[in-house]
Amino acid sequence: MPVNNAKELFVKMLSDVRQRTEHTTKIYEELSEATNDPNIKEALQSRAFLQDKTLSTLDRCFKLIGEKPIQSTGRLQDVFLEDFRREIAEIQSPTAKALFALAKANQVIHMRIAEYMALIAMADVTDHFGIGVLLESCLADKLAFVERTRRLIRHSIELKHDMKIAA
Repeated sequence: MPVNNAKELFVKMLSDVRQRTEHTTKIYEELSEATNDPNIKEALQSRAFLQDKTLSTLDRCFKLIGEKPIQSTGRLQDVFLEDFRREIAEIQSPTAKALFALAKANQVIHMRIAEYMALIAMADVTDHFGIGVLLESCLADKLAFVERTRRLIRHSIELKHDMKIAA
């Protein structure tokens, strides 16, 4: 689709983020299946659950601008999952698998953060300040997950370290 103006670019970017959000749910579900740690599994499953809220918010954005999402051709998520499956299969330690899954979740969420920052700027450029508010709420959700993931990684490492010292 040729892009001729800021609004068309905004619709394209918003469509891309919406499609990636749908795919990201699958990524979080697969990441959660790769770990036996109940805390990490629960956190990743909760992240997948919250994607529905994000999709609703993005749908509201489309409604406010009077547009529908356009189809995107990105394969980034497919390549990510292919690489994840190959790499996780090589990891033998359950703890290492859990940490690897968290690291990959962190990688995904940082890509989403960058997308939302660009979309918020585009909402402002196209004078859609209400949409900017909705997108900022999605961004805040992503930032909270980054913090939660950081804490889970740290907790997992500290727990293993404490177990080594006790042994």
